[in-house]
Amino acid sequence: MYASPPPPHYAMLDNNQYYPNSAYPPPAYHRKAPHYPYYRRNSCLSSCCRCICCCFCFLFFLIFILGILFFSMYHFYDPKIPSYKVEGLTVKSFDIQPDFSLNTEFEVTVRAENPNKNIGFIYGKDSTVDVMYSDTNLCSGKLPAFEQGHENVTIMQVDLKGKSEFGSGLQQAFMNNRNSHKIPLLVKVKAPVSVVIGEIPLREFKVYVNCSLLVDNLSPNKDSHILSKETTFNIVF
Repeated sequence: MYASPPPPHYAMLDNNQYYPNSAYPPPAYHRKAPHYPYYRRNSCLSSCCRCICCCFCFLFFLIFILGILFFSMYHFYDPKIPSYKVEGLTVKSFDIQPDFSLNTEFEVTVRAENPNKNIGFIYGKDSTVDVMYSDTNLCSGKLPAFEQGHENVTIMQVDLKGKSEFGSGLQQAFMNNRNSHKIPLLVKVKAPVSVVIGEIPLREFKVYVNCSLLVDNLSPNKDSHILSKETTFNIVF
């Protein structure tokens, strides 16, 4: 039989003897932490975020300032829509010719009112005024070009002349209306208008006015009374 080897002999050493140059011994089973290379973070994403935030802040501030300016200007100028009315109609000529043509000459009184205290209007040259009966243009003319001041009412006398076809069917319908003293007419006005704020004229726009009239007669040299009227208008920029 083999005998077991003798047990090992251990010697206990003092800490000062084992680590003479250290005030404290290193901890048991001390291992040096692994070293990983350091990489700098990419700042591109954060820069883009800051740039976007700055743009949104600037846009919000700009909208806020423009809103304050718009509200202040609106409150100061207090813009109001002008009104247009046909006040009267005078028949100077209404002659039916043997060839079924009609020669007409009217004078239409148009009233333009500007209720604004700080806004004026400039009416351009390229305006038109038409008087129609049953989709037939009887006569045409144009408004005078003028500048309308603040809180101003302008009355315009517009001369209209025309020659149109007036067939037997149209003559029969007109005779029925004249006998009933209810003749329907349509006055159409188109005018280029520019808004004037202070001394500065702004962009020009078109004003379209349609006035449906019901008059009692269209006899020359005789007063024509407007029995009823309905006015609508539209603005096109």
